[in-house]
Amino acid sequence: MKASNEGRGPLYRLYINRLRRQIPPDAVPGHIAMMIDGNRRWARQLGYDSAAHGHRAGAAKMLEFLEWCDAIGVRVVSLYLLSTDNLRKRDSKELADLIQIIAELADQLSHEPDWRVQHVGRADGLPADLARVLGDVEARTRDKTGMHVNLAVGYGGRSEIVDAVRSIIAKHDEEGGSLEELAASLTPEQIGEHLYTGGQPDPDLVIRTSGEQRLSDFLLWQSAHSEFYFVEALGPDLREVDFLRAIRDYASRDRRYGG
Repeated sequence: MKASNEGRGPLYRLYINRLRRQIPPDAVPGHIAMMIDGNRRWARQLGYDSAAHGHRAGAAKMLEFLEWCDAIGVRVVSLYLLSTDNLRKRDSKELADLIQIIAELADQLSHEPDWRVQHVGRADGLPADLARVLGDVEARTRDKTGMHVNLAVGYGGRSEIVDAVRSIIAKHDEEGGSLEELAASLTPEQIGEHLYTGGQPDPDLVIRTSGEQRLSDFLLWQSAHSEFYFVEALGPDLREVDFLRAIRDYASRDRRYGG
């Protein structure tokens, strides 16, 4: 499936092309993190009796979103699909539907010609079938060299940092080092290397839909110097024009990296 502007008027297509021309290739973010939000509200507003309709629409929009990213040259995209809090707080029927939808999306992405798909999160906290699908998808796409897609499933930013520190301690212990030596030598770069996204660039731009303006435990460490862009549209209603406006806005910013 490839996203298109079919069904849009000619003025819309002209505007899309104009926006694309306004974005210099060297100003395109290398890594975009996406927090799709508002799927359940979207389903309620349309009168659906199940949140699954919103989650399915949101998953379809994520495929479109990835195609938009690929088209402008984004190299890494991280999608926040299921948090550790979601696993604890969602009612069992909604969670079961959401898990199935995520598994279907992951499998679909793995059949794209060039995309490499990676699960970021704790596999041991996921239902066995979903963990198996995510593992199969990683294996199937490991040698692909196109856009890198991170699927944050069973993910929590605080848990990720804890896991990274535990990994560093375990490695240091295996090498016979003392805790005092580790405390003296520990650096932010070390922690970054042991995150789920170790070896990847940090996100340049974090986008969230539905007007919410919070991180919700997503990429806490990695987003320390990211730019943020909040879209009023609910997740399934996100348009390519909204995406391109976010990229244009990002390209116009003077990034200070904490300064």
